[in-house]
Amino acid sequence: PKGAFYAFPDVSAFNGKKTPKGNVIDGDASLCEYLIEDAQVAVVPGAAFYAPGYIRLSYATSQANIEKGLHRMAAALQNLK
Repeated sequence: PKGAFYAFPDVSAFNGKKTPKGNVIDGDASLCEYLIEDAQVAVVPGAAFYAPGYIRLSYATSQANIEKGLHRMAAALQNLK
């Protein structure tokens, strides 16, 4: 995006999925909690910005850190059933 260093992807497709520990993702806040615990990636619930169902990703860091975080997120999200 131009003029900012945040992206807001829609993550509502993960609602209702279960984590490997059996917890149900019931919104963007629980998905953020799962990502910090499982993938060690900190993201912010979109609901904090009046955008429930989305998460806020900051890309104000190095390309290497962005790639590392995205790989961790992808692996964690693939573990949701």
